[in-house]
Amino acid sequence: MITLEMMPPLMFGGLVLAMLIGYPVAFTLAAVGLSFGFLSIYLGFFDLNFLQAIPGRVFGSVLSNELLLAIPFFTFMGAVLERCGLAEDMLDSMGQLFGPIRGGLGYSVIIVGFILGAITGTVAAQVIAMALISMPVMIRYGYNMRYITGVLAASGTITQLVPPSLVLIVLADQLGKSVGDMYLGAWGPSVFQIALFAGYTFLLGMFKPSHVPPVPKEARTLTGWPLWKKCLMGIIPSAVLIFVVLGTMMLGLATPTEAGAMGAVGAIVLAAIHHKDFSRAGSKILIVGVIAAGIGTMIGIFYSENLIFKIAFAITYFAVVWICLEAVRIPDLRDLIKQGYQTTMRITCMVTFILIGSTCFSVVFLGVSGGVWLEHMLTSLPGGVWGFLAFINLFIFFLAFFLDFFEIAFIILPMIAPAAQKILAPVVGPDAALIWFGVMLCVNMQTSFLHPPFGFALFYLRGVAPKEVKSSDIYWGAMPWIGLQALMVALVIAFPITVTALLDKPVSVDLNKVKIEVPQIELPPLDLGPPKQ
Repeated sequence: MITLEMMPPLMFGGLVLAMLIGYPVAFTLAAVGLSFGFLSIYLGFFDLNFLQAIPGRVFGSVLSNELLLAIPFFTFMGAVLERCGLAEDMLDSMGQLFGPIRGGLGYSVIIVGFILGAITGTVAAQVIAMALISMPVMIRYGYNMRYITGVLAASGTITQLVPPSLVLIVLADQLGKSVGDMYLGAWGPSVFQIALFAGYTFLLGMFKPSHVPPVPKEARTLTGWPLWKKCLMGIIPSAVLIFVVLGTMMLGLATPTEAGAMGAVGAIVLAAIHHKDFSRAGSKILIVGVIAAGIGTMIGIFYSENLIFKIAFAITYFAVVWICLEAVRIPDLRDLIKQGYQTTMRITCMVTFILIGSTCFSVVFLGVSGGVWLEHMLTSLPGGVWGFLAFINLFIFFLAFFLDFFEIAFIILPMIAPAAQKILAPVVGPDAALIWFGVMLCVNMQTSFLHPPFGFALFYLRGVAPKEVKSSDIYWGAMPWIGLQALMVALVIAFPITVTALLDKPVSVDLNKVKIEVPQIELPPLDLGPPKQ
């Protein structure tokens, strides 16, 4: 006879078994959830009315969730920017800027990977684009093959962690936290991760200079101001777009969905002004729009919103619309926007169906006391907080061998979030506990793209690498970078301030010292004499 205590482990084991068969995850989740739901009704653990919570949760928490509207906007932004040629120009200019020093091409790949991660958010396109552009150049100048494959794959995966990463939006939604707070928490580990990558390259240049030689002087085609100008032409528009998306969100001027919408329009503008067929009239209107935006911003900061402020931003909006129409006029960009729509629809549908399937599973799992079973198991682990964190990170690390990030986020996180909140709150406070936990898992799940032999970044690299690059070089090349990412996980666990430093400090109020003072109102004296005639 199956008891209620046996149902949660049976559900979990049934899910693992069904997923090993290879059936699509979204339908596997729904099938396992509904199957165990009907079994629970048959065994009398709950009645049929309980399953009415599933459509309620689907329409209330998935289809009506405004935060999830940000996903198609950020996906479209990344799909447009990854194919518009921005990466090529930035890698070329950065490579020539850092070329004279040992490991210069490696530094350029790391920095461009960080910048692209902040504006595209897609690992596949970033790894492929940087490999196609940088790998032949690095091979030509004698870089070690394993270093080449490792730095290209690792710099592509940093996009998982750098805001406005799609991963962070999903984590914030599943953990019930603010996207802005999740972004603020991720900045510290992002910068430290880049510093670790650059530090490894620096040490390699010191101890094994033949692995990362400088670029010969005769190979550098640009020097001086022309080189700096080309670098700035790639960095400044990207920085403006990053501010439009992240700055407005963190300053409280826009919600994640609104910031994503601005990012999607900004991506089209950036692709248009970067295209060789962008017209002279469009360039002039762009300059006028930038000047108008600057004037409107200054007036908004130092003065109240007046007629000049409205006229300035009306001119800016007109410039944006004009440039978007220019993008539609150019055949290459028109095809690019169409491909962006297709990619966005495909990813958005995948996310929605996984969410619906995970809702079916989680409702039934909670109905058979799965949450209580899981929380008891996690809170009884030896080692307290640190034992819990070690177990969860190892569990996620090995789970990422077989599951994609979305599958881990939608299946595993809702189960372990309540226990994480309870266990981690004494360490960093109840407000920051799940932010710290989410960023920690995000750093951990970067490694899912680098795991030999299942890492998708390695597959992407194998697909575009020249024939002389061996698969063993790709797999062995990834190992030091996995170690650096694991070191970053350890640093985030050991020093929570790397995540919590930028978060708002909780306000502690002693309720025993709260005083409510009500001002006394002087009323005129009552006249108790005889009524006046």
